Amino acid sequence: MNRLSTAKRVQVVSALVEGNSINAIVRMTGVAKHTVLNLLRDLGIACAEYHDQNVRGLRVKRLQCDEIWSFVGAKKKAASPEQKQEGWGDAWTWTGIDADTKLCVSYLVGLRDKGCTFEFIQDCADRIVGRPQITTDALKAYPDAIEAAFGSEVDYAQLHKIYGAPDKEEARRYSPSAIIGTDMKTVCGNPDPKHVSTSFVERQNLTMRMHMRRFTRLTNGFSKKQENHAHAVALHFMYYNFCKVHKTLRVTPAMQAGLTDHIWTLEELCALIPKKVAAKSTIDQDLIRRALESVEK
Repeated sequence: MNRLSTAKRVQVVSALVEGNSINAIVRMTGVAKHTVLNLLRDLGIACAEYHDQNVRGLRVKRLQCDEIWSFVGAKKKAASPEQKQEGWGDAWTWTGIDADTKLCVSYLVGLRDKGCTFEFIQDCADRIVGRPQITTDALKAYPDAIEAAFGSEVDYAQLHKIYGAPDKEEARRYSPSAIIGTDMKTVCGNPDPKHVSTSFVERQNLTMRMHMRRFTRLTNGFSKKQENHAHAVALHFMYYNFCKVHKTLRVTPAMQAGLTDHIWTLEELCALIPKKVAAKSTIDQDLIRRALESVEK
């Protein structure tokens, strides 16, 4: 496979992070579909590794956590047992947002179950220094996971949204019923009631749906492979943290959190992909060619 130029890589990545589908990017850029997917894979892996190694030691005062639903291949109820074995079905993206810097502290693509809850919360705890105030929804697995990861060194509250019964018109819409109230529950510590909120992380859910075609409802742009879905999420959060200027902050979340001193360009983002080492057979052929040329001289 021929390597794309930096300019062409930037063009493809720009289209990816702005919510275009793979087929649309192929039409816009003229790059082959498998090349676009290979770039997404390589950059997704590089972004995940960079986030894991560098987004640490964060002094988070208020952490908001939430989960957003999507699916791979088909919805769980429509996928066959064989397809489920291949990774098809519901895919939940867990997100932890610092309410002050708007930085994505941690993310995880998996199921909405106890195992993923513990893994996600433990990863948040590993990246945070100090005693944060945490707000989540009313998922039952959260309290045990937060106690296991943070112990007593946390102020934690759950926010339970109460939905009204939908009327006939609302039942036909592809959206939840109207929220008629919320119920706050202090789980541990002494959380400040005025900061018990999940508004910022829920706004990030909207950002994800706007910037990743795979998350857009009622389209055929959904992920077909679980790996590609995870790579797209890793690319999105790297772009969101380091490249995208937050309108309120006027800097990127990573700058606000002290992780970098400038706005990353897409060229810098693409440069995270490690340079591929030439295969041994190619190196041997080059040595032979140079040796023959010296003999001829």
